[in-house]
Amino acid sequence: MKFTEDHEWLRVDGDVVVVGITDHAAEQLGDVVFVELPETETKVTKGDDIVVIESVKAASDIVAPLDGEIVAVNDDLSDNPGMVNEDPTGTAWFFKMKVEDMAQLDGYMSEDEYQEMIA
Repeated sequence: MKFTEDHEWLRVDGDVVVVGITDHAAEQLGDVVFVELPETETKVTKGDDIVVIESVKAASDIVAPLDGEIVAVNDDLSDNPGMVNEDPTGTAWFFKMKVEDMAQLDGYMSEDEYQEMIA
């Protein structure tokens, strides 16, 4: 897995990248009450706001970590946004994307580097 400074995790799964938020981000948000996901087949550019998360503490945007196309979204989050707090790095993934250039992943942190950043 790779990690962004925005507290997103990225996991390569075949020819797609699965994206979610880290345990640390979920803890900082508090109880998540709403998640708005992008539409599949949406073309995104790194840095685009593509997911809205609302919690009891704040609203936050998730940005596209890579250039590509959204190929799947986790519809379970719409019905049960609390999954983000229960299993942020597992079942509570946000979207999957087909990436134009997998080399973009090289610019992100390893788990050890991410843990150092949040320490």
